[in-house]
Amino acid sequence: MNKYTVFGRWTAICLALMLVLAGCGSAGKQAGGSADTKTSGSTDQQTGSADKSGKVIRIGYQKGNTLNILKESGLLEKSLKEQGYQVEWKVFASGGPLLEALFSGSIDYGHAADGPGIFAQASNKPLVYVGADLPNPEGVGVMVLKDSGLGSIADLKGKKIAALKGGNHHYLAVLALEKAGLTADDVEWVYVKDASQGRAVFETKQVDALASWDPFFAGVETDLQTVNLTEGIDYQYPNRTFYFANVKFAEEHPELVKAILEATQKSDEWANENKPEVIKLLSEMLGIDQKVMTRAIERRQYGVEKITPEVIQAQQVQADVFYRIGLIPKQVNVAEIMPVDAKWAPELNK
Repeated sequence: MNKYTVFGRWTAICLALMLVLAGCGSAGKQAGGSADTKTSGSTDQQTGSADKSGKVIRIGYQKGNTLNILKESGLLEKSLKEQGYQVEWKVFASGGPLLEALFSGSIDYGHAADGPGIFAQASNKPLVYVGADLPNPEGVGVMVLKDSGLGSIADLKGKKIAALKGGNHHYLAVLALEKAGLTADDVEWVYVKDASQGRAVFETKQVDALASWDPFFAGVETDLQTVNLTEGIDYQYPNRTFYFANVKFAEEHPELVKAILEATQKSDEWANENKPEVIKLLSEMLGIDQKVMTRAIERRQYGVEKITPEVIQAQQVQADVFYRIGLIPKQVNVAEIMPVDAKWAPELNK
């Protein structure tokens, strides 16, 4: 058995779907560009060549996110099999490259954080939001070392904060500074390329504070003596991640978008009921200690949300802040690419 297939009640289905590998066709353009292409069905993994027997939906995911859980469950493959579709999974290191693949037509559908969607729209990239995850406000934070002598966000004036530029944790840090009566210009931002670099400069005291996101945030909290300066404070930031689709794919195949969202909700429901198995799955996949994954997963709730006026409003506030502090070159109206009650809106039975 694949060591990542931990979904007990679906074991037989998962094994049957994950072990079948051969050639297949495409629902859109031929996939390309991303490493680690995995197809559940009949695609040649080395060449990506297709036969004439089927159709493929190409989905981009990042290791550790909710689509990763859907991928391992096999639920989507099961729901689409009768319609003659197979699923090709393509892994990406972050949301930016994933959305680039979406714009180019290399994938049809994917999952990324809130920031990449705003940056894409500000750059006139074509995409559409089709769904959202439940909020995860505790999954981001701004921390300092216990021996730093810093006890509040206000104490960060003139200090160095490490963050990935435009990330959800960067946005939270800006909100926290403003709530404390400061501005983004009152601190020195040290922009890092990834979570590991952020941890390194923080641990070696090259910066005074670290803004981070789970599970890496949980890792620093677990391994080092830290103080979370944003814990327990309501910044009116939901920290949602989103499901995006290629515009042509969404318009031509709304029933497939709906099927993906509904299958994701089912796997999310399973994840909420079986968090120890999810912890094991993601711990092995990411190479992160189970103690760290436990901290990250226990403080979040999995689930899919439709695009609603409330979801749009929160995303618009973030886009406005990004423009105000100079992260994006122009103002955007996120509602233009966040349709409410679209043809693909899922039936969630909540």
